Amino acid sequence: MSRKLVLRRSPIHGNGVFAACDLPAGTRLVRYRGQLRSHSEVDDCYGGDYDSGHTFLFTLNDEYVVDANVGGNIARWINTSCEPNCEAVIVEDPKGRRAHDRIFIETIKPVRAGEELTYDYGITLDEPHTPRLRKIWACRCGKKRCTGTMLRPKRKRAS
Repeated sequence: MSRKLVLRRSPIHGNGVFAACDLPAGTRLVRYRGQLRSHSEVDDCYGGDYDSGHTFLFTLNDEYVVDANVGGNIARWINTSCEPNCEAVIVEDPKGRRAHDRIFIETIKPVRAGEELTYDYGITLDEPHTPRLRKIWACRCGKKRCTGTMLRPKRKRAS
């Protein structure tokens, strides 16, 4: 584990990851690790059910998902926020091998020692965002402009 990061209980939700020292904007903190699975494998494993609220599943690309439930590291404990101080950056393999793409968490603004690290999960679902799904995917960041959900608005289709 990086000396820059500390895992402890979070006021946002469950566990959280905190800065152990001051971090400037643009700092690459950690690679999001876990078992590489196809989308169909994830659907088979977790039932393809949006009701699960699984937030340890990170879509890598159109072919793969990183399942941090298996072989995950500290990055899986970084909570979501409507006003994040980090972002997830997907680095594509220069040879175009989709299974070799990687996800990194980087700061987008300066973070002080002791501050919780967050990024916007930006979860998109194809199905309607019902009150029940909004509750399952509730955001607990507590920020002034919190949307109350991790679900992102659907984009309108071009006509």
